[in-house]
This record gives sequence, C-alpha cells and structure tokens, in this order.
Amino acid sequence: MNNIDIETRNRIQQWLGAEYDKDTVAQVQTLVDNNEETELIDAFYKELEFGTGGLRGIMGVGSNRINKYTIGKATQGLANYLKKQFPNQAVKVAVSYDCRNNSQQLGHLVADVFSANGIHVYLFKELRPTPMLSFAVRHFGCQGGVMLTASHNPKEYNGYKAYWSDGGQLVAPHDKNVINEVNVIKSINDIKFERDNNNITLVDEDFDKLYIDENKKLSIHPEAVAAQKDLKIVFSPIHGTGIIVPKMLSAWGFNNVQVVEEQIKSDGNFPTVVYPNPEEEEAMTMAKQKGQALDADVVMATDPDADRVGLAVKNDKGEMQLLNGNQIGSLLIYYVLSSKKAKGELRDNDFIVKTIVTSNLMTDIGNSFGVKHYDTLTGFKFIGEVMTKLEGKENYLVGGEESYGFLVGDLVRDKDAVNACAFIAEMAAYFKTQGKTVFEVLLELYENYGFYQEKLISLTKKGKAGADEIKQMMADLRANPLQSLGGIKVKEIRDYSTSVAHVLADGTKTSIDLPKSDVLQFITVDGDVISARPSGTEPKIKFYCSVKENLDSRDAYEQVLVKLEDKVKHIMADIVKD
Repeated sequence: MNNIDIETRNRIQQWLGAEYDKDTVAQVQTLVDNNEETELIDAFYKELEFGTGGLRGIMGVGSNRINKYTIGKATQGLANYLKKQFPNQAVKVAVSYDCRNNSQQLGHLVADVFSANGIHVYLFKELRPTPMLSFAVRHFGCQGGVMLTASHNPKEYNGYKAYWSDGGQLVAPHDKNVINEVNVIKSINDIKFERDNNNITLVDEDFDKLYIDENKKLSIHPEAVAAQKDLKIVFSPIHGTGIIVPKMLSAWGFNNVQVVEEQIKSDGNFPTVVYPNPEEEEAMTMAKQKGQALDADVVMATDPDADRVGLAVKNDKGEMQLLNGNQIGSLLIYYVLSSKKAKGELRDNDFIVKTIVTSNLMTDIGNSFGVKHYDTLTGFKFIGEVMTKLEGKENYLVGGEESYGFLVGDLVRDKDAVNACAFIAEMAAYFKTQGKTVFEVLLELYENYGFYQEKLISLTKKGKAGADEIKQMMADLRANPLQSLGGIKVKEIRDYSTSVAHVLADGTKTSIDLPKSDVLQFITVDGDVISARPSGTEPKIKFYCSVKENLDSRDAYEQVLVKLEDKVKHIMADIVKD
C-alpha cells in the first residue's frame, strides 16, 4: 500500500477493527492482501458527502461506499440533528426505498436507526417513488425523511436522499450541518442500530389513493381527458417504482395505457437497459418501439425512483421522436400557462422556476404570459427551496430542469414523474381536441419564441483520479477563460463559485444573486449559453450548450435544425476536451 496516503490508511485500519462485522472486515482484508490499491483508495479516500441529491455512491465496503455503516452513520447524524432542531417535539420521519439492489434492506436499516433514537418512522411497506416520500413527509407532518435510491445511476450505485420538514431535499444550512453531525461520529458504536417497533408505522398501498386523489385535483382540463379517454399511451417504468403511473393515468380517466411488459418487473439489475435513465435514448428503445407499433400518441418512461420522465411523440412524419428535457419542460409550462390564461385563472403572484442550465425558452414563455420566473442552481432541491421560501406570498405553478425533472402544482417539493406523466397525457389530450399533436405545438413554440437547440455532453471520470481530473479541468477553464466558442466571441463569463459575472468588452463585473456553486457559464455575443459543471451525484463533468435561431416557418424546421446542430458541434469542440 505504498501509494496510499496516511489518512486513507487510517480509515482502512479503522474498518479492520473488531466493531465491524466479520464479513465487512474479511472483504477489506482481501483488498489489502491482494494489494488492490486503486480500489482501496477509491473506497476509503474520503467520506461520502451530500451533493445535489444527497449521498450517492457505489455499493461496497469503505467510507466512500454505500453500505450499512455509511448509511447508518448518516442516519445517526441526521437523527441527532433533527432532535437538536426540534428539541421539544415528538420528531417524525418518513422512509421509503426504490427497486435497487439492497434498497429495501437499507430502508429498513434507516428505520431501525431512527426508531432506536426515539424518532417515529412512517416506513413504506413496499417500494414507492421518491415524490411519494416527499408527499408523505408533508402529509404526516414529519420533520424529515429519507429515500433510498440512486435515481438513474447504473446498477452498481445506491444512495440516500435526505428531506427536511417542507418535503424538500436538504439545502443550506441543513445539508452542511447534517454532515457536521455525521463527522462528529467517530465510532460505529455511537450508531444505534437496535430497532424499536413501537416507533414504526407501516405505510401501505392505501396511501397511494391519497397521493393520486390530491394530484387529480390539479387537473386543468378534465373535459379534454374525457373526450380523449382512448388516447394511445405507452408507458415503461424501466424496472422501477413508476409502475404506479398506470394507476394515476387510470384515475385521471385514461383507459388505453399499454405498459412495456418486459420492463414491468422491479429489478435492481435493470436487465433490459444499459442505464436505467430516460435521458438516454437506449433506455427508451423498447417503449419507443412499442409506441411505433401501436401508433401511440405519447410514449413515456420513468427512471427507477420515478422522479424523471422521458417522452416520445409522433413527429410530422408519423415517427416516434424523443423530446429532450428542455422541450418537455417548455411544453408543460406553455400548457399550464396558456390553459390558465384561457380560463382566467392566472394571478399576479404566479411564478415558474427553472435551473440555470435549463433552456431560456421556458423564461420566454413565462414572460409572454406576464408570469414571473426564477432561476436556481442545478438540482430540483433548489426549485423546492424557492417554493418553500415563497409559500403563502407567491403561487408556484410549474417548474422543471433539463435533466427530465418536472413538477406541476405544489403538492411535493421534488421533481415528480408520476405527476408529470399525468399532465403530459392531459396536455396531449387537450391539444388533440384542438386538432394538434404535441409535436406540432412544439413547432409553434419555436415559431413564436425562437428555435432553441440544446446539447449535453457528460464525461465520466471515476474514482479519486477522476475527481482530481475534473477539478483540474474546471481550474484550467478558470485560469484560461475562453474568448470565443465555435468562432463566436464570448461576451460574458459567469463564475458561480465566486458569484461574479464578467463582461469581457468593458471589464464590467456584477454579482450573481445565487449561492456559490462550482459552475462556469460562457455567454456569446449571439446569446448562446455554454455551461461547465461537475455533477453532484455522479463521477462526471457535464457541459451544457443552448443555441437559438429564428424559425420563420414550419417548413424551415429541418434546415434550421441542421444549422443549429452544426453550431452546437463547433462550440462544444472548443470547450469539451477529453
């Protein structure tokens, strides 16, 4: 272990101690005996920390892995913090889990630790979507909650999303404060693992009806659903918790929902896909093929914990075309705002929210209806934070992020694919009553607001070496800021780590009114927006590009698309170095 630093060695030695179970010690010892330096470094070089989605990592032994000790330690720290924050209250939490390998066991372990600390736990009896956990926190009046999931990550991963009393994921200062509480725990003997059944209430499937009924009250055009009850819908849960979606669609009145049979069964190995992520074209293949065969109106698929949804619709050639997250979010915002305006239901204090790496088409749509918009850092927890801060003062309508996360109405404080699927179906039904397809409405948006084209490139850099490489890439971009991209001059550079926006032409600097974050944005003289950001939940660095061109007529769609794709290609070639 010559190449392992002293701090990492100390962690390894700690995990070889007698307080750890024999199986864990044996696994660590095997790595040491076989001199698996890279694996040991990756597993022990740091403690897991809360990112944009809480704890997330590869399952296995080690302080930087998801296992019963890291999950137990996180839960003990969260329990200690909750008891300090609510000292004179009977503290309650909700706990749920998805389909991933070990999720159920880890969910029960989390419940054990909370219960052992005198905290009452509402534990879901069976796997359920992340948004239902947020709903449960709010419904039961809990002070916190935990969801065991790694969302759309590969099968080797699992994770731990921690929630506050508003039903939103932890944000400042609670996220850092919980980490501080976790770091105080120096021995696993400080973790209370002994379950107290008196402090656990099981949440059964009757709770589904509460969630579905409350969502159904948000419906804007139930008459359109009734008129188009036979709308052809194909859906896939991609082996996850989204199997509740057909229940929701049925309750709303849709009676022609075809589920992708090969992907119905919950399975943490995700046998039919490479990545269980509806952002990936490959993950949507089965659903898209079924949709094409059945001549479906809409094809939808959700990720394992059902907080993200992918969508395909018929294009002008009758083919099923995948839409990206920016397009889906823009359509939902347009549907909600245009419908509410037509019904005279828009109010002066209504607002929408998106993240800084999400298309400005959403902003343009909001502005055209006179509806205020807010931009947040990347991660839906920041959208939830805005909702909570403005609760009782302003009225949240709809929000979304480019990574396929959306929410209509304020029942929860997280992205909700179950809610989004219902509204996408209702939107398609409403447009169909007007003689339009979803794709035709998208082209109308491009005609009215400009043709936006976006591209996301993610580079995966695993382990400690990968994390160091990502840090260096961001450091290089800051040390040598780009003056042009794709032959187009950069007008402004926004560095969210320093909260400074710098106009290059005259050197003007202004402050950015958002919390500090490791994000760098380049704005060109054409108005193109290019962002670089290390992921908070995956070993990746992400590059986002958004460009825009006027679309004078629908006939020019293909021509302008080719032009924009070429522009994106040249811009990304200048910034993405692998």
